Amino acid sequence: MDVKTTFFNGVIEEEVYIEQPEGFQTHVCRLKKALYRLKQAPRAWYGRIDSYLQQLGFVKSDVDPNLYYLLVENEPLILVLYVDDLFLTGSSRLIQDYKKNLEVEFDTKDLGLMHYLLVLDVQQKNGEIFLGQGRYSIEILKRFRMQDCRPMSTPMITNWKKIDASEDKEVDPTLYRELIGLLMYLVNTRLDICFVVNTLSQFMVEPKRVHWAMATHILRYVCGPVGYGLKYSRGEDVSFNGFTDVDWAGNSVDRKSTSGYCFSVGSRMISWCSRKQKSVALSSTEAKYMAN
Repeated sequence: MDVKTTFFNGVIEEEVYIEQPEGFQTHVCRLKKALYRLKQAPRAWYGRIDSYLQQLGFVKSDVDPNLYYLLVENEPLILVLYVDDLFLTGSSRLIQDYKKNLEVEFDTKDLGLMHYLLVLDVQQKNGEIFLGQGRYSIEILKRFRMQDCRPMSTPMITNWKKIDASEDKEVDPTLYRELIGLLMYLVNTRLDICFVVNTLSQFMVEPKRVHWAMATHILRYVCGPVGYGLKYSRGEDVSFNGFTDVDWAGNSVDRKSTSGYCFSVGSRMISWCSRKQKSVALSSTEAKYMAN
């Protein structure tokens, strides 16, 4: 659902005065509701929608302040707020009921099923949801003129740790940071490039030619399976599984280890990460302890 003229719904708590435009009778007017480009407008809108959702019985998540949920007669309803967009999922009956409640309070437009959000492609079928970033991947390839490159079968070369970049030539750091930043957002649905993107993000200050070659290697890998993503199917298996692993002193420069983990509900992946540890582990046992 889309809320029309969003910021006009926010109530201003401070005393804010404005002058009328030229041609009108000269008055000083006090604002009661927010205007666009007003610094208080986003906060005023969020305070208004937050209080109204809690009046309807929604409970705000402790993890994400934009996530609300409720349970009515064992039927769940989840609402996600993104500026002026409201996303509802859960019981079909509750979705229809609470859509009417929102339409009473705000001027809204029902956009139907979600198809595209923040460069995420969303495909919904009976009992199945697919999340991908195919269009976003193509945009990255076009941005760096690699849409017609030869695809690679792996996201990273095998002898990466043996490469010495200390005497290699430097490349444009701005362009390198732009590419790594784009790839970081691609990790939202492509966990297969999570480790290599984490590795290359450690050379943002003085990237060398070998780092740029490795980054373009990722693009050549992405060029092959552009349509890869996450598939969530309705099933009876709701077991929560987690896997974690770590190398020991994998970084040849500072001798720090890299830990990684992934969590799934059944066969459906919900969280993953790859990051370098903050301190140096003196043994593989210590590295595994810090990873867990």
